[in-house]
Amino acid sequence: MSDGTWTGAECAASWGVRTSTWLAYVSRGQAPPPLPGPDGGRRQWDPEAVRAFPRPGVGRARAGAAPEAVALLEEMAGVATRIAELRARQRDLARTGKARGVEVRAIARALQVSPQTVYGWLDGD
Repeated sequence: MSDGTWTGAECAASWGVRTSTWLAYVSRGQAPPPLPGPDGGRRQWDPEAVRAFPRPGVGRARAGAAPEAVALLEEMAGVATRIAELRARQRDLARTGKARGVEVRAIARALQVSPQTVYGWLDGD
C-alpha cells in the first residue's frame, strides 16, 4: 500500500473486504469519502481517515473490541448454544408426546410454541 493516498482496492484490503464491498460502504456513507480530485480520475482516500473510520459490518464485531465486549460476545454465543440445545430438547419432547398420544395443541401449550411449530417438528415422523 502506498503511504500518500490509497486506491479503493488498498482501502478494501486494509479493512479485509472486497473492493466492491468497500465501494458499497462508501456509497452508503459507511466509509470515508474519497479525496477531492479531478472528475473522471481514479478516486483516492486518505489512509489515516480509512484507519480511523469505524468499520461497519461483520468484521467489526471483535476487531479492536475491548476485553469486556469480547467477553459479552462470548456469553451471547453461549446463550445461543444453550437455546439451540433447549430447542432440540423441545423437539424430542414433542415427538415423545405425539408417540404417547398427546394432542398437538397440548404439546404446543406445554412447550410454549405454536401448534404450527410442533407440526413442523413432527413433519416426516
